[in-house]
Amino acid sequence: MSSLKCSFPGFAPAVGRPRAKAFCGIAILALRSLIVASMMAVAGCATPDRAPDLPPPVEIPESTWWRVDNEIGAAALAATGPARKYARAEMESWRSLVQARAEADFIPWFTGYWTQQWLAIKVAWYKLGAEEGTDPAVDRLAAYLQEQYNERVLGPVAREIDPDAVRGKATMLYIQILGEQLPVIQRRYGVPQAPFDRHLQDIPAIALAPPPAHSASLYQIVHADPVARLPAFVALTARFSKAAGGASGGPPEARISPVAKRASENMVARLGPAVGASAAAAVVGGVAGMAISLGAAGFGAIAHEKERPEIEAQLRESLDAALVDMWQSLMDDPASGVMAGVHHISGQIDRGLAKTFAQPVELKPLPREISLPGEQAPADEEDKDDGVADDR
Repeated sequence: MSSLKCSFPGFAPAVGRPRAKAFCGIAILALRSLIVASMMAVAGCATPDRAPDLPPPVEIPESTWWRVDNEIGAAALAATGPARKYARAEMESWRSLVQARAEADFIPWFTGYWTQQWLAIKVAWYKLGAEEGTDPAVDRLAAYLQEQYNERVLGPVAREIDPDAVRGKATMLYIQILGEQLPVIQRRYGVPQAPFDRHLQDIPAIALAPPPAHSASLYQIVHADPVARLPAFVALTARFSKAAGGASGGPPEARISPVAKRASENMVARLGPAVGASAAAAVVGGVAGMAISLGAAGFGAIAHEKERPEIEAQLRESLDAALVDMWQSLMDDPASGVMAGVHHISGQIDRGLAKTFAQPVELKPLPREISLPGEQAPADEEDKDDGVADDR
């Protein structure tokens, strides 16, 4: 092994070899130190960073959760206001359209002369086909009038303003407004995001019959994107649509069936001669039956024009009253109205938060009574009374 020579060109040692050896030793020591430092640096880079210590879980006082839940309950209640305002405005427009459509189509059709004749023929056929001792003419005519009202009035109006669609949009508006308030509540009380989200997952929002996918928490409905595709929301919408009987009208008891029945009863009583003539024409048939029908029609046209204004007024009054009942049912019925989805979700949230609305109150022990100078302590008096009682 060759020896390391330390020399610096251009410089000559002042005092011989010993000084050159000293410089050579210092250089070797510095070189070794540099190599060791480099190796330590490389080893430090190769060593994985140690995982940082996880912060301890944040303890949130019960009093904070109590305030948070009260804020959530207040926000859920406040969100119903804009949803109801939207639904009412839409349904006011719906009622105006229904009224206008009935005035322009259904009333002229129903009170028209040839419609009355056609209905008289239908009543006659109902009577001819009835079993002995029965008279289904009124009920069958009422069902026919109900069908015509749906096709001529409620169906066309639903293509412009659908009560089912209003229900869904009002529910989504409610969820949107409530969802915007939850982060505000979380920041107001300084609750970390993770425990706040877990808390929202424990609050029910939609609770339907199995399967479990038909139920959802408050966290799920406010974080669903979009909420209209959430299975629980779809099931809730389908449930109320079924209860409402479809898009063409309100609940069955709120429709115009009573109006149609009253109108059919009046018609059967009023068209007695025409019904008899139609029935006779149907039985006779041929040229003779046609002569009977034409004779009855000629006589009925003159009488009908005199009675038509009164018939229109009675029908209009009945339809207006039925429309008010139908609109009120669509607005307020919790099972099928346009606010049914909002009522369901707000009710679930309210029941889920009910256990935290009453803040527990810790009662402090009563202070001991201090006896005045010259008076006997209450405890002594009780002992004395006990002693007297024992003696007795």
